[in-house]
Amino acid sequence: MTETLAQRVVRWQREHGRHDLPWQNTRDPYRVWLSEIMLQQTQVSTVLDYFDRFLVRFPDVAALAAAEQDEVLGLWSGLGYYSRARNLHACARQVVDLHGGAFPRSAELLATLPGIGRSTAAAIASFCFEERVAILDGNVKRVLTRALGFGDDLAVAAHERRLWDLATDLVPDAPEGSPDPGRSPDMPAYTQGLMDLGATVCTTRKPACLLCPLQATCKALAEGEPERYPVRTRKLKRRAESWWLLWLVGPQGQVWLQRRPQKGIWAGLECLPVFDSEAALPASPAGLSAQALPAFLHVLTHRDLYLHPVQWRCEQADQPPVPGLEGRWVAAGDWPALGLPAPVRRLFEAQ
Repeated sequence: MTETLAQRVVRWQREHGRHDLPWQNTRDPYRVWLSEIMLQQTQVSTVLDYFDRFLVRFPDVAALAAAEQDEVLGLWSGLGYYSRARNLHACARQVVDLHGGAFPRSAELLATLPGIGRSTAAAIASFCFEERVAILDGNVKRVLTRALGFGDDLAVAAHERRLWDLATDLVPDAPEGSPDPGRSPDMPAYTQGLMDLGATVCTTRKPACLLCPLQATCKALAEGEPERYPVRTRKLKRRAESWWLLWLVGPQGQVWLQRRPQKGIWAGLECLPVFDSEAALPASPAGLSAQALPAFLHVLTHRDLYLHPVQWRCEQADQPPVPGLEGRWVAAGDWPALGLPAPVRRLFEAQ
């Protein structure tokens, strides 16, 4: 009997897939959810340390829900995409308030929680509850479009919906005679297998096709152009901006910080005052030591920020040196625990 795609993926994952990551080999939805959110647009090597630190401070969803948002942002600082941290905190509170501290057992209900999209909800439901639902993150899109020879443009919503339908048709069957046809014990290995194939074998460039369990039927390999898939014509438009950062330092190393707006870049984080031009910077008071530091580039997903720090050394830290400047003085020993943009944190740590 010919193996299905799902059976080949399951067999390969159990023999050759990844099994040593700290969020694997668990059915704890809290740990799986935490890892899935952290891994969105972030490499595994970066997530490892953050994952461990979060579990030490917040060992369960109740502990995370009880925390203040500033503490959550502080632990997240440097991981980027801070809306994930705000949604993480909001989601924990909803799980506690609306679901009695237990994550829902279906992808449909999980997707109603803040920050959990369709693919993340399916990953949690598959790993933890064996639900027969498809995931479709970036790695899995690459594996499936190549295996199926799916060449339609995924920038078109209708085409992506069709790929979702095809992915759903491929999930492992429930065992014969199972009392719940919506669940299969093969789902965790299948879901992890697709992720592992995309991360380690079916890579964006130079895929290791000879090591792939799907090579015999992979249409992209048969065509000789696996790197042509997936097809997506719409690209993010990059643009560059220059920001001036006013870095006020008090006599005991205090720093002046402002809360960023709740929308936009670094939303909700504590930050140095930002100005969109050198001319917009306030004039330094007479006698105040001011120094323009070397500018540097900070790269975001769709924007290049050229940051120009200007440091003022202040003799007093009991009031703002510039009348009307919003913010507050933060002691040298207190800012490390705050949610700071990564480039601002690096500036402080380098002093």
